[in-house]
Amino acid sequence: MGFFRQWGEFMLQGSRMHAQWEINNAKIILGDRKRMMVLGLLVLPVVLGGIVFADQVGEALPGFIGGKSAYSPAYYSNFIFIASILIGICAGLITGAIGAGGGFIIAPALMSAGIKGILAVGTDLFHIFAKAIMGSVIHRKLGNVSVPLALVFLIGSVFGATGGGVVNRWLYDKNPVLSDAFITTIYVLMLGFLGLYSLIDYFRSRKAMAGGTDTGDAHGGGKKEGADLGGLPRKLQAINIPPMVKFDHDFTPGGRGISWVFLVLSGALVGLAAGIMGVGGGFLTFPIFVYMLGVSSMTTVGTDILQIVFTAGYSAITQYAIYGFIFYTLAMGMLLGSLIGIQVGAMATKVVPGITIRGFYAMAVLAGFINRFFALPSKLAAMGYIPLSPSMGNVLSKIGNYAFFIVIGTFAVWVIGTFIKNIGVLKGEEGHS
Repeated sequence: MGFFRQWGEFMLQGSRMHAQWEINNAKIILGDRKRMMVLGLLVLPVVLGGIVFADQVGEALPGFIGGKSAYSPAYYSNFIFIASILIGICAGLITGAIGAGGGFIIAPALMSAGIKGILAVGTDLFHIFAKAIMGSVIHRKLGNVSVPLALVFLIGSVFGATGGGVVNRWLYDKNPVLSDAFITTIYVLMLGFLGLYSLIDYFRSRKAMAGGTDTGDAHGGGKKEGADLGGLPRKLQAINIPPMVKFDHDFTPGGRGISWVFLVLSGALVGLAAGIMGVGGGFLTFPIFVYMLGVSSMTTVGTDILQIVFTAGYSAITQYAIYGFIFYTLAMGMLLGSLIGIQVGAMATKVVPGITIRGFYAMAVLAGFINRFFALPSKLAAMGYIPLSPSMGNVLSKIGNYAFFIVIGTFAVWVIGTFIKNIGVLKGEEGHS
């Protein structure tokens, strides 16, 4: 039970930190006129080009950059673009209102809409990369970035992301159904574990509230981590395999140091997760740095920003874009929708109890788990691994899809309704701030 709780908190903290990066990015982009102009330049050609030349463009595109004959439906249609905005809004609402986990629903949502798994992963990475570049605050955070730490870590993340991309493409070339089954299985395992832990955390928080115990802020944030070293970081930092990378000179006299081996291995794990699942890998960086390597929270946050930009960018371009596995229409729609959703969700948290938000987070993650869990049997049956009729597989997939979109849709309607109903209260708070 101790191991389960430790790893559950590990993933939950990482999810929260990645969501905080998303929220900060959205605020920076929407609060800057020049960045908004860049967003318009990215989205407008997709919209206008699609409206005027949708069919012609789709037919003319060669297979290697996603024409209709390649990785269907990687071509423009008004319905697909609107659907991508809605998916982005829902993901943004979860990120902004819950403070964690919004990115985890993107791949399941895209796959439920009929997008092949490898295309969903590549598109998600490109959408994260575009957002990271537009909202990059690296220049503001350089004081908190250990450059040697970041560079050695990125060496590992490049190898990991390459490995993840190679695995996904190899599986797709071997059998597209196998590729979908593999990505679906990864999401089933991750979302199942995280969803179960989140549900337990929710009930534990309710019990603590009933007993009058403080349960943290609205986003479930806990104490600041990284000031004191735990047992595992002490052991790893004591292993002297040169060269040793020094960091945290501003927080500890003489700084701390860790072997480059552990940094490269950590980077490889983060890159592998990004290359296989999308989501940028940022949800792993914070817990690995703080709980395993013993890096301070401040240094971790600055380094994570750098990591997301380069890992997502490298994965998206070198492992997916040049092979035609990015659906640009979807990426731009999700980018636009998520920026809107994050702002609405973040404002709604000011009038919603934190315990309610924790409950919705558990529901959202478990909805993604149920969606992928019910989609898996039909894929396994199609490859002959289990006996299941196509009609029954289709029924199971529909159950998973309906459950997923009902939960996510209900949450979205509730958050937007809460926001609209409390506009007056929120305006009053802004006026006094």
